[in-house]
Parts: sequence; structure tokens; C-alpha cells
Amino acid sequence: MTTSATSGTGPTENSMRRALKRARDGVALDVAEAAVLLQARGEALTDLTASAARVRDAGLEQAGRPGVITYSKSVFIPLTRLCRDKCHYCTFVTVPGKLRRAGHGMFMSPDEVLDIARRGAALGCKEALITLGDKPEDRWPEAREWLDAHGYDDTIAYVRAVSIRILEETGLLPHLNPGVMTWTDFQRLKPVAPSMGMMLETTATRLWSEPGGPHHGSPDKEPAVRLRVLEDAGRSSVPFTSGLLIGIGETYEERAESLFALRKVARAYHGIQELIIQNFRAKPDTAMRGMPDAELDELLATVAVARHIMGPSACLQAPPNLVDAEYERLIGAGIDDWGGVSPLTIDHVNPERPWPQIEELAGRSAAAGFHLRERLCVYPEFVRRGEPWLDPRLRPHVDALADPETGLARPGALPAGLPWQEPEEAFVPAGRTDLHRTIDTEGRTGDRRDDFDEVYGDWEALREAAAPGMVPERIDTDVRQALRTAADDPTRLTDAEALALLHADGPALDALCQVADDVRRSAVGDDVTYIVTRNINFTNVCYTGCRFCAFAQRRTDADAYTLSLEQVADRAQQAWDVGAVEVCMQGGIHPDLPGTAYFDIAEAVKKRVPGMHVHAFSPMEVVNGATRTGMSVREWLTAAKEAGLDSVPGTAAEILDDEVRWVLTKGKLPAATWIEVISTAHELGIRSSSTMMYGHVDQPRHWLGHLRTLAGIQRETGGFTEFVTLPFIHTNAPVYLAGIARPGPTIRDNRAVTAMARLLLHPWIPNIQTSWVKLGTEGAAEMLRSGANDLGGTLMEETISRMAGSSYGSYKSVRDLIAVAEAAGRPAKPRTTLYGEVPEERRRAAEASDGHLPDLLPVLD
Repeated sequence: MTTSATSGTGPTENSMRRALKRARDGVALDVAEAAVLLQARGEALTDLTASAARVRDAGLEQAGRPGVITYSKSVFIPLTRLCRDKCHYCTFVTVPGKLRRAGHGMFMSPDEVLDIARRGAALGCKEALITLGDKPEDRWPEAREWLDAHGYDDTIAYVRAVSIRILEETGLLPHLNPGVMTWTDFQRLKPVAPSMGMMLETTATRLWSEPGGPHHGSPDKEPAVRLRVLEDAGRSSVPFTSGLLIGIGETYEERAESLFALRKVARAYHGIQELIIQNFRAKPDTAMRGMPDAELDELLATVAVARHIMGPSACLQAPPNLVDAEYERLIGAGIDDWGGVSPLTIDHVNPERPWPQIEELAGRSAAAGFHLRERLCVYPEFVRRGEPWLDPRLRPHVDALADPETGLARPGALPAGLPWQEPEEAFVPAGRTDLHRTIDTEGRTGDRRDDFDEVYGDWEALREAAAPGMVPERIDTDVRQALRTAADDPTRLTDAEALALLHADGPALDALCQVADDVRRSAVGDDVTYIVTRNINFTNVCYTGCRFCAFAQRRTDADAYTLSLEQVADRAQQAWDVGAVEVCMQGGIHPDLPGTAYFDIAEAVKKRVPGMHVHAFSPMEVVNGATRTGMSVREWLTAAKEAGLDSVPGTAAEILDDEVRWVLTKGKLPAATWIEVISTAHELGIRSSSTMMYGHVDQPRHWLGHLRTLAGIQRETGGFTEFVTLPFIHTNAPVYLAGIARPGPTIRDNRAVTAMARLLLHPWIPNIQTSWVKLGTEGAAEMLRSGANDLGGTLMEETISRMAGSSYGSYKSVRDLIAVAEAAGRPAKPRTTLYGEVPEERRRAAEASDGHLPDLLPVLD
């Protein structure tokens, strides 16, 4: 067994005295000082807990609930006790044979769940704590068979389904503890639960990696994996509970490091609603039955140090059933919450430790000078924050139980089932629906949203995260040799050679662009293609929190808007009348739009203009639609295709490197999920474009990885129609306004990226598109001389780049695009979305109108 935190030599008197003074004075502690304070005992512990209690009291005063300690009246629902992990201290987990012998199923049935929930509701409980083992179907065939027999793809699907039934039939609020979750799992579960949780337990990797450690043989207990879950919860704006399990063999330094890791996540995303400090209690019939329990003083010191590290606004809990009625000492150490307490069910994780009676808890809290108040499973701060932390489908359920002034549980409120459904009238036109025109004449109302300092996470933490990726690399590879390889056969370029060329400048850059232009000529000829298309951004209401995006607005912002289905169809009709062959439709992730809204949009266009190619819905929108409907990505795309979707834009890619993505975006899909969506679309015969947005917090090594990834996908699927370069528009981008991102790519960057896209994607993706919206006429012409062969579309309306600060307008006429091609010394040719020939009737209509809308075209309300 590993060495316990309680073993070894203690700190010196001087180091303890210094650390205690720093804590008393409110000076920020470091890991070493925290490790010292974790060992405080006797008078030193009294000193430490007193200062921690003062920090707690200041936070409660600031939160408007001085002298209040909270709890949640709950029922504990052990949905399944099967698990793929093998934690050496756990008695919650069992095996299929034992369940069968006890007459139980592999999972609780919906009827069993609802029976507990209904009885809890009758007793005034408001939280349904759903706890289960991690991914049991990955280890136990019996679990897989149960899920298959009951029609669920995986355990998460069953958790989602049973949560909806709890909401609709009992009114209890689900708090979900399904273990390790992916980013996509959070999207699936967020609409059905106002809060979720998972204990970090420890960041001590050796306790997981070394034989004999308490987490050895448990894939879900790897600290890096669990930290990623906490980060994904923050990115997904999910109020999340986490915490430590102390006394399982970690050192004091490791325990301190764990607390600092939790603080880092809390500061970065502002999504940790509560930290639980739980003391280890040895249980019979486990591998760790001989380990000593974590002593009370150990727990008190950890609570106090956690309070100092996490600060006054943090909510700290210590389970009252795991101490021997030493409630006043826990309050004195700095907690402000007792956690879930059930008048009905046992603590299935610690069945030998009964919950205290709520009346006793109230009395003991009062003896310590605190008034016990009931809260909901989602903490008051998040109840008051609302969007994006609470899904609109949950708002009625939360509002039915919450005190609107405090965010705590409303006294006397009894849960009652309410429908769980999409908001009605999703496509009500609202807001600045003429933004597509007035963005060029009146501009945007302000350069940033009012919630700039909160919605994107912590800018200071982001600055630290961005720093490593911003460091340029030294390149020693011979550029001349790399140019020779590129000219001879670009498919033979090594990563080192490609990186050298991505850094090329001066005469070497000129030579690179010439090589790329030669490859372009041999691959696709001299024609510069373009498409007569209209962008229709059906809403800009979005709470995803992309830090590069100046388009997204809250529903209450002055520049926010949402189009009706009729307005979308009208715009498609208007585009058809002036010769368009395509509409490109994308929008914000509006919390009120149901997952089927995208089908309605495609159907509306096809019904009005059957011949129009519907190029729509980024991978982020696809995932949003799939998770909102409970469908798989494949099922959702199949349904979208049946509704009229013809192809998808390969946007939302940004840089397919999560090191960069998590700086650029708060809540957008990870790179692996983007790849999954695009690959699935291709497998279904839905083709897509591909894109890369560059020039922000990235470096050439990231561009190389991105282009290699796209080439790999194309070799597998052949589904990409083109690659589109998207230079970062910095002017109004939050990540630039916060002083983190560069002011967009340089001309050198643009030329190098365009040229290397041509070379690295050859021969797999033959069409390289440059963006006149972002580069202007002269810039686009230069890219046509650097390997590009396509100018994109007329657009007719373009609000995303214009909101970000692009100065090149919202549309180009056909004559404008022909002029760009002529500036590069090349002929221009119209195309379809899939790079086919444009029907003669469409060509004539475009020539007659010059491919843009009449100046006085009315905006229909």
C-alpha cells in the first residue's frame, strides 16, 4: 500500500508559524504552504480553522446569506451498481451474479426509480441523486444485454431517459453522478439535469498507475481523465460538484496539489458549484479494509485549507454522516453546506453510516450560530445566473421549487411533475432581423457584450493556458531542400519540411507560392471558380461562449435576432430569383431552438425553392441537434438529409488541436467530435467543405497538424469538396479585446497557409478557396497566385465576419468576383456546391441580376 499522508516527519515550527500568519493575513498560499497547513494540529489547527471560518463568513455575507448553512433534501437512487472500475475501497460496486442472487436487475427499472422519487416528493425532497458505476456495459455483457433489451444505446441514454421521467412524473430535480463523461455526454445530459457531479478524489497519478494503489486497474480514475471531465463540465456550462477523498494514501503535497488543481478549473470556467471534502472510512470486504480511517483533525485541516485556497465564494461541504456528530467543529473549519440528506433512502456509497435527522442537523447548526436552509441540487448562484447554466427546458422545474430572491429552495414548496418539452414558438421573429443589411450601414451597437468579463471564463487563467501555444519554434530544416521536395512531389513532404515551408519568408515564400501555383495549375487548371449563393444566419442568439466570435449575442442584447421559418424561406426565394444555386445556413446555438428546428429550416427552404441546394449546419449545430433530440449523430444526419439537407459546411473546425481550441472556445465541440461528425456525414453521402481559422493563438505547427488531419479524413472518405482558408478577424473578437490573441494573420501567414494547403492536401482535396470577405479584393487575388483556385460565393448577406470587424462588405456581385479573378490574370467560372456545371437557366438569372439582391429589397417582419 502507498504511504499515507499521515506518515513521515512533520513541518518545522517556523514553517507552520509562517504559513498560519499568511493564512490569517489573507495572503495567497502556495502548494508548499498548503501542505504545511494540512498538517496543523492542536493550537495550530485552532488558528487555521478560525481564519478559514472568517473567510467563509465573508463569502456568505457577500452572497447575501450570512449565518446560513445549507443542505439538499434528497433521495439517493443507485441506478446501477455495476461498474467497469475496481476501486479498492468501494462497497457500492458489485457484480452481475450477486445482483441476480439478490433478485435485482442489472439496472433499476424505471418503475423502481419512480417509486423512490414519488415517495421522496411526498416527503418534500427536491433532489433525485442518481449515482451509478462508470460505463458498466464496457465490462459486463449482462449490462450491455440489459441496455439492448430495453432500447438504450448506452448507460448515458438510460440516465437521460429516466431523468426525463423523474422531471415529468415527480418534479424532483435530477443531480447526475454517472462518473466520467465526455463533452458529448454533457450535451446529452444538460437538458435533463440542472446539475451534475464527479469527485476528483486526488491528482496523485501514482495511486492509479502503481500496483497496489487504491485506483489501480480503474481506467476512469486516472487523474488527467477526471480533470478533463471537470473542464468539459465548465466548457458546457454545467453546474458541477466535485471534491477530494482524503486518506487513501496520498501525501500532504499531493493533497495540496489536488486542491490547487480544483481551484484552477474553478477559476477558468466558474462552473464548480461545490467542493466535497470526504474522509476515507475503511469498509469490510474491501482491499483497503485494514487502512486507518482519516482522522477528524485530518478532515478539519483539509476543509480549512480548501477554504483558504478556494476563497470566500466557494461552497464547501463535508458529509455529516461520515463524522461522529462533530458537526460544530466542521462548521468551525469553514464549511457552508451539509450536502444531500435523505429522510427516505440510505447513503448507498456508505451504507453503514446513516444520515442524521434533519431536525438534529438544524439544532446542531444553530448551536454553532448557523441557520439551516434547504437548497436545490443546483446552487443558488446558478439558479440566479440562468442561461447558459440552466437549459430552458429545466427552467420551469427549477422555478417551481426555487425562491426567486435567494435561489434557495422555496419554503413549503412540494415537487410536482411538469412537462419536459421544447419552448413553444421557437421561430418567432425577434430583434434586429435587418442586421444583414444594417451591419454595413449602421454597424454593431457595441464592440462587446455586457457580460464580456464573465461569459467567456476567466481571462487571466486563459492567458496562462494560451502562453505555451504562442511560443514559436526554431526551424532548422533546409528550406531549399523542402522546396525541391514540394516541386517534385508534394505528397513526399515530411513534417519537418512542411513546417520549414510554413515558416518561409522573403524569396523562399515567393518560391513556395510559385510551386503551389504550379501544382494548382496541373491539378485544376486556370479557371477561378465561384458560386452564386446566399448566406442565411437564422439566429445569432448563442451561449456557447466562443472567445473568437463577435457574432453571438444573448437574447436580450441590442444586436440579437432570430428569423421565422417564413423569413428564412423568403430569403431563399429572393436568392433563387437572382440566380443562386445554394443557400448556406448556419446560426447560433439558441437555447430555445429544439433539436428538430434544423429539420424545419431545411424543409422550409425545400418547400419554397425545391431546386435550391441546402448547404447547412456546422458540426456544432449537428451535435446540438443530436443531443437535444436524444438521437445519435448518424440518426440525426439521416433525418436531416431526409428533410432536405444536401451538404454541410466544415466550419466550427477552427484549429483541430484541443490545445488551441480550448483557448479559442469555451464550449464548442472537441476536435475528435468534429472529426466524428464530418466522417459520419461523409459515410452517409453528405459531402462537406473543410476549413481552418488561423492567426490567433496558434502557430505553424498547429496548421500542419490540422492540414494533415484533413488529408487523412479525405483519404478515408473522399467527402470534402474544398478547403477554405479563414483568416482570423480580430477587431471585435473577445479573445483579442482581452489582449490574448494576435491581431490576425500577416500577409506572409496568408500566403504560406494558402500555398501549403495546396501542397499538403494534394491530390486529395483539389479545390482551395480563399475568402474575399476576410482578405478583400487585392488579398484574394494574391491568394489566387499562391495556390488557391476558388473565390467562394457572392454571399448576398454576411454578418459573421462583419460583426467581427471585417471591412470588406457583406456581398460581392458576379462582376466583382470576375474582377478578382482577372486581377490574378485568370478566367472566372461559376460552379455548384459540388463543383459541377451550373444549369444554363441559373447562369442567365445570375447574369441578369449580377448575382446580388435589389438595393431596396424589403425585410419582411
